[in-house]
Amino acid sequence: MRVVHRRPATVRFLTALTLGMLALTGCSTDDGPAAATASGTSAAPAPSPDGTAPSTAPTGTAPSGTAPSGTKPIGTGARWAGTKQFVQIDDARTADGRTYLSVRPAQKKPHPQFEAWVIVPGEGPYTEVSMTEDAQVLLSVPLGDAKHPASYAQADFVGRLTARPSSDRALLGYDLSFDGEGRVTRVQSLYTP
Repeated sequence: MRVVHRRPATVRFLTALTLGMLALTGCSTDDGPAAATASGTSAAPAPSPDGTAPSTAPTGTAPSGTAPSGTKPIGTGARWAGTKQFVQIDDARTADGRTYLSVRPAQKKPHPQFEAWVIVPGEGPYTEVSMTEDAQVLLSVPLGDAKHPASYAQADFVGRLTARPSSDRALLGYDLSFDGEGRVTRVQSLYTP
């Protein structure tokens, strides 16, 4: 005797619906931080109209995050507006009551033997982004004083970063959060032994 099992119509419908949704999304998957980082580094840098900071806008177009002439730029990090990015910070400065960071996308990987991170440096130029006045700064070793992140003032962060040799800065990584205008609202250094 031969037994034939039939799938209920509901299962066939759900299978067809799932396949249809995959086809509509192009079968893409989220590759995590690496995909976000890679997409942020594809454009070639172009100088801003006033020549102060490079942006990643294609040549011949106004860089995103710039304001009309005669006003201060909102921030050249507008391409990262509303996102979180993992970056290296080459330099930091304070001007006009605001803190500015020179950043470049990078990657982070868990350390194979310790509870820490290994920083994979990015390539290409650094982009200057501004921080909001109330941006939160969380630092851990070696930039901060402890293994676990603690809160620091923006001025302390600038002083601690610029006091380190540039060769040391290349080994540090930071998680940045950006507001809707591309300004940094949160900086957190990763613990690196």
